[in-house]
Amino acid sequence: MTDQSADARTRRKAPAARISMESRNDIRPYRVSFTDADLAELKRRVNATRWPDKETVNDLSQGVPMVPLQELARYWGTDYNWRTVEARINAIPNFVTTIDGLDIQFFHVKSKHPNALPVIITHGWPGSVIEQMKIIDPLVNPTAHGGTAADAFDVVIPSMPGYGFSGKPTTTGWNPEHIARAWVELMKRLGYTKYVAQGGDWGSMIVDKMGVLAPSGLLAIHNSMPAAVPAEVSKALASGSPPPSGLSSEEMAQFEKLKGFFAKNAYYAFEMATRNQTLTGIADSPVGLAAWLIDHGDGDAQPAATILAAMRRPRDANNPNELSRDDVLDNITLYWLTNTGVSSGRLYWENKEGFFDVKGVTIPVAVTVFPGELYQAPRTWAERAYPKLIYYHKADKGGHFAAFEQPELFAMELRSAFKSLR
Repeated sequence: MTDQSADARTRRKAPAARISMESRNDIRPYRVSFTDADLAELKRRVNATRWPDKETVNDLSQGVPMVPLQELARYWGTDYNWRTVEARINAIPNFVTTIDGLDIQFFHVKSKHPNALPVIITHGWPGSVIEQMKIIDPLVNPTAHGGTAADAFDVVIPSMPGYGFSGKPTTTGWNPEHIARAWVELMKRLGYTKYVAQGGDWGSMIVDKMGVLAPSGLLAIHNSMPAAVPAEVSKALASGSPPPSGLSSEEMAQFEKLKGFFAKNAYYAFEMATRNQTLTGIADSPVGLAAWLIDHGDGDAQPAATILAAMRRPRDANNPNELSRDDVLDNITLYWLTNTGVSSGRLYWENKEGFFDVKGVTIPVAVTVFPGELYQAPRTWAERAYPKLIYYHKADKGGHFAAFEQPELFAMELRSAFKSLR
């Protein structure tokens, strides 16, 4: 089996091969089904990995350590079962539609409760729709998760272009604003005239862009990694200058945290923003792909520490609010089977704006600050960035993959964030 044939099978399963008219606005059911040969080839490649020498340090300063990665690979190449997550994906109402020539796959789960508030939720990199699967039931079925019928949501969770089961752009132009416009169109096609939006990581920029567009019907957004860094702080970080005067102790702490992130832990993003196509090796080696998706810096950086901790922990049915080894592999395996390691990273090349820079959102905004996120936006910054801030809360746990790590808490945050809009 050649790489070309494996990728061709992935393309044949993609809905684009079944659509003859780009202008169609219809919404079609979608089902995930990779072949046994696909999965056998994955395990063959994992087990045939040629390993580098072990790192020469006892920390994460040289990247993902070899021993825990080897342990993960041993499990991946022997006992890991993709069919389990594939069945969970197919148990969710799953659809695809074509927007601006590209197939967009999405989950669409309606609540049984009347007057549920529609929400579109956007993942980031190195995530996927798998990140949000745990929050679907708490949102659509709140009475089973400590909420009331009045807390119910209808949930829409799309795969971003170049990610997961959505199409891969073959031309330039699919930047965050383009995706935001596509999400507005998606909600329109679903018949929603009033809805809210939520995002983290790239999703945070996309929902901010939706907030800038302020389409009719978008009531508010919730951002779990807000773009709230003031212009003078952003300028100092970019130039390596001292912090601007007048920062509070909390603001100074976040300045130093962001300074450390950009100095030591953001080079994966710079590579994808400038030389994305050079990463051809992650389309050829599953373990190379795994290392690339896992690595986000040293032990003080998220999500590296969270993922590395989970890599050695089996799934625990009694503790569903923590990432497990299977959670990590579910997401990485999705990237491998869809061959989206390189295509997903092109969003970094497409984007031309500062990730944490204020975008000019004018509609109501809710913010949750998670302690394990890349930085913790002070309320003072959030209020400046979002003039119509309707909710601000510092959660006591959770990190970069907040919906994945703490689904019950995350669902409660969305209920509280949008309660005033119902």
